[in-house]
Amino acid sequence: MVNPVPIQQRPWRTWYSSRRWRKRRALQLRMFPLCKMCEARGIATPAVIADHVESHEGDWNAFMLGELQSLCKPCHDSLKRRLDLDGHTQDIDADGWPTDPSHPANAASR
Repeated sequence: MVNPVPIQQRPWRTWYSSRRWRKRRALQLRMFPLCKMCEARGIATPAVIADHVESHEGDWNAFMLGELQSLCKPCHDSLKRRLDLDGHTQDIDADGWPTDPSHPANAASR
């Protein structure tokens, strides 16, 4: 039976099971098969998640048209989550100083 409610009006978590999203996800991972965050650290890790760079916040157009990045599960579940929650990463350099320009410790240098 066909669901009479348009997909855009369904709970956003159900959008991930749509055929359109699955095709978009597959294309993202085919074009960019390595984790972007690992690559930035010089590590080659296969990506398994097509992540929205900016949260779609339940907006259908942002969900389907927003910029994506390929991530491995550990980066998606930890680094990206921390970035979404705090607005910066916790990465540090050899001196122990935060490398993210958005980190509060770097506020004076902005």
